[in-house]
Amino acid sequence: MWLLRYMTKNSLSPRGAVKGDVQGQDGTAVLSSGEHKNLRLCQPYGVASIPPEGACAVVLPLDDGEVSLGVLGQEQSLSEGELMLYSKGGASIVLKNDGRVLINGREYGND
Repeated sequence: MWLLRYMTKNSLSPRGAVKGDVQGQDGTAVLSSGEHKNLRLCQPYGVASIPPEGACAVVLPLDDGEVSLGVLGQEQSLSEGELMLYSKGGASIVLKNDGRVLINGREYGND
């Protein structure tokens, strides 16, 4: 819903979204059929991340520039309704449907 409000507020330009590989260490450049630089990163409130170089990102043009919507997700073994946060280095937090929390594979909760 926040993304829809953002896009409506900033009005989309007639060009379409593109996907390409993240370039550089700060995640603000994407190489597709063209090079997209100094991108703003569109993320849910309270979540901050820098996409790793080589990840496949989606870029959306707006009237006042372009924004990276994020990277295409990698396949994870999650059930519907579960949530996983993970880093390039392998750290992870999984919120399971039954109330358990897995941190780097170690189980917590539901005692």
